[in-house]
Amino acid sequence: MQRRQAREEILKALYRKEFIKSEEGRGPDDFLGEDLGDQEGFIEDIFYGTLESREDIDELITEFTRGWKVERLAVLDRNILRMAIYELIYYGETPVEVVINEAIELSKDFGTENAPKFINGILDKLWKKQKS
Repeated sequence: MQRRQAREEILKALYRKEFIKSEEGRGPDDFLGEDLGDQEGFIEDIFYGTLESREDIDELITEFTRGWKVERLAVLDRNILRMAIYELIYYGETPVEVVINEAIELSKDFGTENAPKFINGILDKLWKKQKS
């Protein structure tokens, strides 16, 4: 499995997690597929890390969306942002350009019409602030 496919699996799991709460008898493991192949470690790191850091990530998103609450963003757009921000700031093993490009590509395939520009702008601003 390629990393792009792995990111798609993470996005799908985060999307499912939005609609089915853990209190309904499901834990985070119920959202990931069974055959994750050679990307299992990466998928689990990004998925669980994104869930664990969600509040901090959402605060960052709110800071850079100027008055927009995270809940107002389309479900897939906000989850693309969440996982990209986690990979960019917390995971730290993937080059910045790759994280941003992969988020843009995911948004082209799964996001809203304006998502690629929006996500690029947010991630670019966030990264510039982080490195200064």
